[in-house]
Amino acid sequence: MLAVTSSCLLFMLVSEADNLLGPLAGIAQRYKMPAQSISALVQDVTGTRPLLAVNPQVPRNPASTLKLLTTFIALDTLGPIYSWRTEVYALGPITNGVLKGDLLLKGFGDPYLLEDHFWQMLGELRRTGLQRITGDLVIDDSHFAPAAQDPAAFDGQAFRLYNVLPNALQVNFKAVTFIFAPRPDGKGVLVRTNPELPNLKITNQLELEHGHCRGVLATVKMAVPDPVAADTVVLSGRYQTGCGEQTLPRTLMTPASYTYGLFHRLWGQWGGVLEGGVRRGVRPAHVRPLLVWHSPPLAELIRPLNKWSNNVMADALFYTLGGTLFEPPLRPAHAATVIKSYLTQHRIPTAGFVMENGSGLSRVTRITAQTLHDLLHQAYHSRYMPEYLASLSIVGLDGTLRRRFKQSPESGWMHLKTGHLNNVAAVAGFVRAQSGKTYAVVLFVNGATGGSNALFDTFLRWVYQQ
Repeated sequence: MLAVTSSCLLFMLVSEADNLLGPLAGIAQRYKMPAQSISALVQDVTGTRPLLAVNPQVPRNPASTLKLLTTFIALDTLGPIYSWRTEVYALGPITNGVLKGDLLLKGFGDPYLLEDHFWQMLGELRRTGLQRITGDLVIDDSHFAPAAQDPAAFDGQAFRLYNVLPNALQVNFKAVTFIFAPRPDGKGVLVRTNPELPNLKITNQLELEHGHCRGVLATVKMAVPDPVAADTVVLSGRYQTGCGEQTLPRTLMTPASYTYGLFHRLWGQWGGVLEGGVRRGVRPAHVRPLLVWHSPPLAELIRPLNKWSNNVMADALFYTLGGTLFEPPLRPAHAATVIKSYLTQHRIPTAGFVMENGSGLSRVTRITAQTLHDLLHQAYHSRYMPEYLASLSIVGLDGTLRRRFKQSPESGWMHLKTGHLNNVAAVAGFVRAQSGKTYAVVLFVNGATGGSNALFDTFLRWVYQQ
């Protein structure tokens, strides 16, 4: 009798989960994903009742889908033509193209100051007539407060690109791509970097061996003796002849030393000379800039940010939002206050809402499916909906979702953002269904995520078929 009662109770619990999860029930059961670990919300952007609602009020870790919130609030608050300044100051007299003193660069958080943009900026500087700088390159990154977090704090991978900390003068994301190849004479391994930085020291202890390629990550060891300066790298291990040319992207050096190295090389390409070193400092009051460089507008920058899930850009944007209410140096708490105020002002629920940064690379960030859905609804009906929608990955065509639903009926009909961390998987955005209706969709899984790809495909296909 007890066995029968237990079986009935189990059947009732499974049936209840099935009813709750709807089209997700079969996949969730197959991969042992309990209903209480899943939140989902699907609603027509012109409707008032959800098509599917699973635990919509439970705060979850959203991983990188949090960028949907960061980028839209920035777009709606700052405007699509907002751009970031980078200012250049001569701290001394210029005579016949010679600056007798230091050159100061002041950053305001440009999230996309790439090498080619920096090269163009230095070209504009060269056209002012300046050719030789007798003093130092002074870096003023005081617009943002120094990041308190250790870059290795999240997962112990301090030199991975996704762990770069925000800085008000960040050039090229501090990215260095190591390029490995067997030497033409078969004696050792050739190591190059892109970009080439004169102040980055590489100790090459790699040994070349014959054999099939086992991959750079498996065989090449990278050690950084001074993790703070990060300007010396020791490479060791064995590299197989079968690997040919391989690359390994990493982030190294302090923002100031990286900027100096890139400045030194690119300034030389323009025929310029920098005689001094580098140091951090603060712009003197009442000094007029020699040059002001402007980033591309915000509406353009959120495209690479969202389509390729760029954490560095999202966090720079997050800090920048803090400047709409607070004076520099800007801090994460300033931005979090601005964002929560925006949500409250637009009657978007904030119960359980915790925002540590703008990228979603966080263990403590929490948001409900209802909050993110309501933000998407607000975005869809906003004046800047076209710019926002265009920033999302088009399923089957571009961005991080270019390989999903490829050459299938769903390809091209979904604009989405995904997110993944250990024990976290998420997807959110917009689906244009076969019926012609557009649905705002949110799906979070916090817990066992082994079947998340299958769950997401089932979920999105089901929405598309509505």
